[in-house]
Amino acid sequence: MTALSGRRAWLPLALALLWLGLTGFLRPLAVPDEGRYVGVAWHMLTSGNWLLPRLDGLPYFHKPPLFYWITAASLALFGHSEWAARVAPMLGAWAGTTACWLFARRWWDERVAKLALVALVAQPLVFVGAQYANLDMLVAGCIATTILACAHAALAHAQGGRLPRAAMATGYLFAALGLLAKGLIGIVLPGMVLVVWLAVTRRPRTLLALMAWWPGWLLLAVVAGPWFLLMQREFAQFAYYFFYVQHFARFSQTGFNNPQPAWFYPLVLLLFAAPASLWALAGLRRQAGAEPLHRQLRWLLWLWVVLVTLFFSQPHSKLVGYIFPVAFPLGLLAADAFARAVPATRWRLLLWRAGTTLGVALGLVALVWASGWSPHSTRTLGEALRVRLMPGDRVVFLEAFYFDVPFYARLRAPVVVVDHWGSPEVARQDNWRKELADAAEFDPERGRQLLVPVADLPRALCGGGVTWVLAADSAPRDYPVLAAGEVIASEDKVRLWRLPGDAPALSDACRGTPSANPAGKS
Repeated sequence: MTALSGRRAWLPLALALLWLGLTGFLRPLAVPDEGRYVGVAWHMLTSGNWLLPRLDGLPYFHKPPLFYWITAASLALFGHSEWAARVAPMLGAWAGTTACWLFARRWWDERVAKLALVALVAQPLVFVGAQYANLDMLVAGCIATTILACAHAALAHAQGGRLPRAAMATGYLFAALGLLAKGLIGIVLPGMVLVVWLAVTRRPRTLLALMAWWPGWLLLAVVAGPWFLLMQREFAQFAYYFFYVQHFARFSQTGFNNPQPAWFYPLVLLLFAAPASLWALAGLRRQAGAEPLHRQLRWLLWLWVVLVTLFFSQPHSKLVGYIFPVAFPLGLLAADAFARAVPATRWRLLLWRAGTTLGVALGLVALVWASGWSPHSTRTLGEALRVRLMPGDRVVFLEAFYFDVPFYARLRAPVVVVDHWGSPEVARQDNWRKELADAAEFDPERGRQLLVPVADLPRALCGGGVTWVLAADSAPRDYPVLAAGEVIASEDKVRLWRLPGDAPALSDACRGTPSANPAGKS
């Protein structure tokens, strides 16, 4: 986009980045999502294998690797902390915010750009999403940057110029990064928005020039292609599982988690994209008399909002993070609406800034208050295990997978997970069991070592040395062998047991004496 002169021009962006990462250290990792994805990145870092994502040592192909690469690099660079584990979504939010700011400076003016920046960083969707360690904000930032870079190129082309190569390369590069961040939506959503926008505004020649720019497709293939080709060469079933099961099946079929009604996302945007969503709606009443360029820009942004919302409203399964790409056009629409509604007088701008600052500050206070409440975190258990774990000790998870424990305990080896792996329910329910069972299909031998049936519990406990077991506090009723251990820590109805290898009950179990009573369990 336009060249910027002077260091002060970039100060708002630096402050935005600082703000987006300000409270990323205040709360423990939320599970399952944050614990899962950060755990995969932690294993990537400790194993030294930066190509193959692994969940508990098993190939994990639910998502591509960009989040894991950024997170592993951040942990290596900044140290072992929750803040470092959340750098990837911070960068995604900042990339989208930066693209909006640059786009507004070029096609509106400096005032709208600053208003858009405030509207974006004050949005709960952007602020909270930037500090939640999963893939949604990272891919949202890639999608926003792709759309705005290509839209800038299309607008320049429509004004009689050549396609700006830097903007085109940026658009295709971030499409490749979006593909590596979360899969096909990194290409499909930007393409859908741009194609419909250029068709509605009747610019087929610009559309053809944009989509047929072969250096961009070459760049996309060079950046994103190698990882997919390497995984397919290593695992014959990779393409089917990644593209069909994790894309088309999840989109079109029921049976996955988080079913929500069709009106779910409009309600989310109304509540959690406020005040930007309210200002954007208010701006719809002020379209008369707009110059042609700004009408085209509003067409782009509203089509972006509507098409992406409709797209994600189709699947049965819906998560709040899926709608993050819509936060960026709402920020621009809010800034445009406010600039048209409020004259650029000092006191009104001061009122706008004071109001949004107060709103963000109140949100921050609420976040700080909520950061101490994480009902599913097992950070205390992970940290207790970390300070006591010795070389040669074994770690066993019993009838559960505690996603954040490997990160907090800084485990460098996979854990053994004991459960009812032969049950047909494993394949039917969209949960951690199915994730691990699917991963084991890519490495069956390793899967047999790590996913141990309840009947083979002695195999998981025996072999000398100390065994550490994490399980629900009610587990001793079904697994009396746990009574031979010492409870080291407890958190949220989960306990950490230390079982010494020379405990009599453990010795009996290893010689074949029944140590578990799984009757009646499914």
